[in-house]
Amino acid sequence: MAADKDQPTSTTTGQDIPYSSPASDAHSPNGARGMLRFLGLVLLGAVIGGLAALAAVGFVSAVIWLNDLLLISPRGRMMFAHPEALALATVAVPALGGLVVGQLHRVIRERRPHTPADLIAAVQTRRGRLPPRAGLLSALSGLVSLGSGASVGQYGPLVHMGASLGSLAARLLRMGRSDDNVTIACGVAAAIATAFHAPLAGIVFAHEVVLRHYALRAFAPVAAAAIVGHVIATNVLSQGALFHVTDTAVPRPWEFAAFIVIGGLGALVAGGYMHAILAVGRWAAKLPVVPSLRPAIAGAALGLVALWVPDILGMGQETLRFATIQGAFSSLDLVIVLVLKLAATAMCIGMGFGGGVFSPALVIGTLFGALCGTLVTQLGMAGETFIFYAVCGMVAVTAPVIGAPLTTLLIVFELTGSYVLTTAALASVTLASPIAAQLFGRSLFDIQLARRGLDLSAGRGRALLQNARLKSLVSQECVILNPNDSVQEAVTRVGEGGHGEAYLVDDRQRYRGSVTLADLEVMRGKGQGHRRVRSCQRTPRPVLSPEASVWDAMHHVQDVTGEAIAVVDDKAGDAFLGVVYESSIARAYLKYSEELRREEHGTG
Repeated sequence: MAADKDQPTSTTTGQDIPYSSPASDAHSPNGARGMLRFLGLVLLGAVIGGLAALAAVGFVSAVIWLNDLLLISPRGRMMFAHPEALALATVAVPALGGLVVGQLHRVIRERRPHTPADLIAAVQTRRGRLPPRAGLLSALSGLVSLGSGASVGQYGPLVHMGASLGSLAARLLRMGRSDDNVTIACGVAAAIATAFHAPLAGIVFAHEVVLRHYALRAFAPVAAAAIVGHVIATNVLSQGALFHVTDTAVPRPWEFAAFIVIGGLGALVAGGYMHAILAVGRWAAKLPVVPSLRPAIAGAALGLVALWVPDILGMGQETLRFATIQGAFSSLDLVIVLVLKLAATAMCIGMGFGGGVFSPALVIGTLFGALCGTLVTQLGMAGETFIFYAVCGMVAVTAPVIGAPLTTLLIVFELTGSYVLTTAALASVTLASPIAAQLFGRSLFDIQLARRGLDLSAGRGRALLQNARLKSLVSQECVILNPNDSVQEAVTRVGEGGHGEAYLVDDRQRYRGSVTLADLEVMRGKGQGHRRVRSCQRTPRPVLSPEASVWDAMHHVQDVTGEAIAVVDDKAGDAFLGVVYESSIARAYLKYSEELRREEHGTG
């Protein structure tokens, strides 16, 4: 199958590896030229923020319209006066939506929608830009999924859509990788600021989850994008807040201990939520069903359960709002809706629906916190502070899922304006995020990437080196011998080549090992110069694939006493491609380390 022309290509193989000092960089930020480039990047960030915000407004409005039209929203269901037809629509709409989503995924190279994990990988490895076609199809998949009532979130598609717009702008303007990462972050920040009416949360989310550094050079464009997104959202998108908070009572001192406990328990709920999604995905891959039909099966199952518990349909924002109201749900109702919402989301995402995990995590966390608040209230120990328990549960589950504790706290503060409520949420996050990170991983996105072979747990530098391939490091500057050459001839050729070792390659260009000049000299000294090289003693040496990473090569260098490592293509019958020298590996390491340093410190 031909590769999708919009898919990202490796930047590693197309870059010159030799290391150069920062002083030789033509794009040094010093001086008037650097200032103009910086101001231009800020202006571009504002433009991207406006485009991403308008796209987010259109996306959210389309979802709301579809939910009303297709009888998914509570308002649409209440205004429909035909119970039999409503029951049929409850099952048929998600199933048909899943069928459409499955067909959309067939034209994406990975046969799945792109998610925030994909943009995090692109930024952290600097491997390439986001493919616009896959981004558009993924956004359409999320729109159909959410519009037809799948239990998924809107923020994942919005974030990826904003990032794709930022990456497209960088591609059209032929910008470098560092600037590309910044424009991606601008789109992300604008999408979050627009969706939540929370510009500070958008800025922090872009730095905390996507960039994972706080370079001043990136901060200004991202801030400009978030501000523009917030202004557009405030004036264009008339969407109700996630929940409403009136004057709240001040929690008693012992309740902060309860909030910390909620944080610890919330980490376990978050872990169960994340692993349920992953487990369903593994189970779905084993089903004897065409992948494009799996979302339809999940939609039908969701609709059948929703006949009894319609609260699990869609994003669940109404469920979230009611869960923050004391007495709106009984303890039993909270348990039922929580368990079914978690299971429904895991089934929808694991079976292939497009959409995010953020919104369901907010709902599940709020239900969990409301359950804790209800139990405490029934014990006669709380009452006026019920909203605190609901919000603490919300952040305790959401922060570990997306790996962004600061973002979740800022969302609470910007939505409520309550410092006391935000402080209570901080108590829960203090325990939730570290426990979840130790037991499960930094976030669901990082867990997904680790299972795809990209481990971000050791930092961005290691991830970048793991993604960098050796293709561009391979050199033909080495001595190649035929195994049938004589030892005397081999000594002469190795000496003339100025190397201390040679590589044996047969007539079919297959690699047959390596010999050192010292071993050849020993044989010649024993009067065996007439013998064939293949009879010479050979020390076992590792070989590398052209698809091996620079990180792998660095580890092999530690165990090799020689000047180079052979590169062999085992897919082509052990064909010898050349060698990679230790000096080349060292220069590659210095090059990538310097690029990261300059980017993260705002000097590149």
